[in-house]
Amino acid sequence: MTDLELTILLASIVAGAAPIVLAVLGETISEKGGVINLSLDGSILLSAMVAFAIAYQSHNLFLGFAGGALVGAMMAALVGFFSVFLGQSQVAVGFVLTLTARDLAYFLGNPYARLYGPQAGMTSIPWLQDVPVIGPIFFHQSVPAYLSLLLIPFAWWYLYKTPMGLRLRAIGEHPEAAYARGTNTRAIQFWYTVVGGLLVGLAGATFSLCTKTGWGRPQGAEGTGWIALAIVIFGGWHPVKTALGAYLFAFLQIMGIHFQGWWPSVPAQVFQVAPFPLMIFTLIVMYLAQKGSTRTSSRGSPWLRGAVRILSGSAPAGLGRPFRPE
Repeated sequence: MTDLELTILLASIVAGAAPIVLAVLGETISEKGGVINLSLDGSILLSAMVAFAIAYQSHNLFLGFAGGALVGAMMAALVGFFSVFLGQSQVAVGFVLTLTARDLAYFLGNPYARLYGPQAGMTSIPWLQDVPVIGPIFFHQSVPAYLSLLLIPFAWWYLYKTPMGLRLRAIGEHPEAAYARGTNTRAIQFWYTVVGGLLVGLAGATFSLCTKTGWGRPQGAEGTGWIALAIVIFGGWHPVKTALGAYLFAFLQIMGIHFQGWWPSVPAQVFQVAPFPLMIFTLIVMYLAQKGSTRTSSRGSPWLRGAVRILSGSAPAGLGRPFRPE
């Protein structure tokens, strides 16, 4: 592989991972507060459809992205309302909503299937795009790709370096203790669930207006929500690690396209589905790294101990558990 081909590959990974990064960061924020949003897959599809439809009708990309973000926020608000305020099962509510949103997207989006509409192109940053190696990779991207790159350090800083992030993490770990200290636990959980859903909606809009432009059935984003949920676990509920998981999945998808060209005798479906079992295998490795026996056996090897430390992570103690102040 030549230097140019490698540069194109890395730039494609950054571009292709943008919607996945947005989705996993949104879900990480939501789950840090103790709320599991299982509506991700349906939210991404419905947001993608609405974003494309609005952009197609208005010829305005900004309105399309705004509409997709609003749909994601509204879906998350439903999850938050039923789970946070009514105490219903977060898993059940999210699962029902993702199936409903998926069917709505296919039904309402049927008139827009296979139409050519506006799409977000590449935007180069002057001077920075000319920097050797990193310039063409990071500074000749779409606006959603830039946003996804900026949100990674911002999410880390917000969660671990600000009082607001500390309050959110405290609620996710022990909502009873946070409430006893005077924190409006339910309102904060609901707010961050909506914020996380907004990012998921932006992910859907990025799919139909940038990464997999257009709308159809299939759209190309099916299953991404479930992968995003898995990546959050893979990343140990840490924004930087989850983002790396998103880039890993994008790498597997893009390499599947290359493998298909290198080995044309192998059925194309093998390379299309290969990233999914590979991510499942990674989750198994992640699970093994978190086991106490693995940590004990790794003490004799500095390399293995470092790998276990990177892969290890634990879910917020209050994740998925409705909190009732009374």
